[in-house]
Amino acid sequence: MLIKNLLSTAIIVLFFSLPGMGQDDVQALSLSEAVEQALQNHLQIQIAQANMEIAQNNNSWEAAGRYPTVNLVINGPNSFTDQSNPANPVLPESSTLATGANATVEANWILFDGFRVKITKQQLELLEIQSQGNANLVVENITQNVILSYYNALLAEQQLEVVQEVLNLSADRVAYQEVRQEYGQASTFDILQTQDAFLSDSSNYLLQLESFRNALRNLNRAMGTDDLSITYTLTDELNGDPAAFQYDELRQRMMSNNVSLRNALLNQELSHVNTELARSERAPQISLRAGTTYDLGVSKVNAINPFTMEEFGTNTSRSFNAFANITATYSIYSGGARQRAIENAIVQERIGYMNIQDLQQDLKLQLESAWATYQNQLKLVQLNEALVDNARRNLDISEERFKGGLINSFDYRTIQLSFINANQALLTAIFNLKTTETTLMRLTGDLLRYN
Repeated sequence: MLIKNLLSTAIIVLFFSLPGMGQDDVQALSLSEAVEQALQNHLQIQIAQANMEIAQNNNSWEAAGRYPTVNLVINGPNSFTDQSNPANPVLPESSTLATGANATVEANWILFDGFRVKITKQQLELLEIQSQGNANLVVENITQNVILSYYNALLAEQQLEVVQEVLNLSADRVAYQEVRQEYGQASTFDILQTQDAFLSDSSNYLLQLESFRNALRNLNRAMGTDDLSITYTLTDELNGDPAAFQYDELRQRMMSNNVSLRNALLNQELSHVNTELARSERAPQISLRAGTTYDLGVSKVNAINPFTMEEFGTNTSRSFNAFANITATYSIYSGGARQRAIENAIVQERIGYMNIQDLQQDLKLQLESAWATYQNQLKLVQLNEALVDNARRNLDISEERFKGGLINSFDYRTIQLSFINANQALLTAIFNLKTTETTLMRLTGDLLRYN
């Protein structure tokens, strides 16, 4: 009675644990749709786009310093003076209240500084391109993560289907043995063995179901979805169909399209521009400074004019001034700072060149390793497909032999487990093949064009 209750409980739990049970709306999701959602929703991509906007705003001739700067300064000076000077017989005591306004418009324009403005504009343009390269790297990382998460969810789902199939077989065995027991053809030991297998398969199913749900959560996280509990019907398939790759073509595309390599080449170009900027410090600077100044002053003196015997009263003064000056500045000696800056910039260029060479060597190694792994995994998929075919045929035959009493429950269970292991090995081999395929696409820069 206890075993029957356990079986009933297991069946009920499994029924309500099936994917989609309790879900009112299960969304269909293809791999390309998953990538598209990630590109639209992921916060890291939004951050990269914001950094691109900053670089675009900075890339202007105004930021490079081509145009003059114009300043308007307005002052309102106010003062009060109380003077007492007995040594001055003409005006021994007086107080003065002064106010007024001062307005200055001044323009500063660098006419020549060793072509620094032009070089700075080149630098800003390269920085904008660099921001795009950094964004491409973020997109590439996210795309790869989504692809692998999608394949991992497919792997978990298909592994669940294998466990479900074996679980169904175990349930059929339980029902079959119970019928045999009613007719006195099966012993209690046979019933216990089939029930034990069913409970074990039920446990495996629940564990695999949780793995599948975790894989879906990871997929939601990779897509940048806020609700991690959303369940999908994955419309793509996890199959071992080989991609049409040619090694020489892969290597050529990698050397021209690899995102990390292109970013390294851009950094090398930026290093060269920085060297030119350092050299421009040797040139004299010629600048034009021009402007106008208008002064208005009002003062009231509280004192008696000893000559006229009248109060000084209020006086108003005005003045207007315009100027235009050209200044040439040349630093004769700076303690070797300019030469050190140039030498350091040249060294940075050399370091950048060596980084490119090192990266190229590393990429070639990665490509050769990934290519060799891919070829080996193709063979593993083919071998495991043959093993699964054999395991399937063996399972079908053993089921008939078991019902005919030609093999015992132990042998049948062993064949069941072999069937599970063969399918799991095939699915793992296909997943590894897809992982390596994604690595090859990343090395060649093809992930950016995936969606």
